Amino acid sequence: MLIIGIDPGISGSICFFKDGVITDVVEMPTMNEGKKSKKQVNGSQIFNEISDKIKNMDKKNIKVVIEHVTAMPGQGVTSMFNFGQSFGILKGICSAMQLSVYFVRPAKWKKYFNLINSEKDASRTRAIEIFPYYSSHLSKKKDSNKADAILIASFFFETYKEE
Repeated sequence: MLIIGIDPGISGSICFFKDGVITDVVEMPTMNEGKKSKKQVNGSQIFNEISDKIKNMDKKNIKVVIEHVTAMPGQGVTSMFNFGQSFGILKGICSAMQLSVYFVRPAKWKKYFNLINSEKDASRTRAIEIFPYYSSHLSKKKDSNKADAILIASFFFETYKEE
């Protein structure tokens, strides 16, 4: 089974996790939005990344797991709107591709890995502990979003039960 774990948002990542092994992790494809050099997710490139990885696969063997994000206290209206827009683009792409989509709240997967009330970078440390063969791809502090996507996919792999 291929699990596609997604940490949504402009600085998020997409993890491709096949039968318990990380096969690839890509940073969220983005593009410039307007003149202010603001970024937005690039839906077309997300589609291409996923399509490339799943060609010749039976869609019944693919599960997409997206972190279920909501508004956070103290976050600006514009940034929350952009975050929600990214979340919606991901849902739309996966629906159009007829892939099974599941949502997991941050508290659920973080509790599973004992990351509640920890620093953002703690997920990177945890991912390196669990997947040492992938540590060279998680060497920078900015790679914590890749680690989140990895842990989201791993959480689903370890806890998902076929209905």
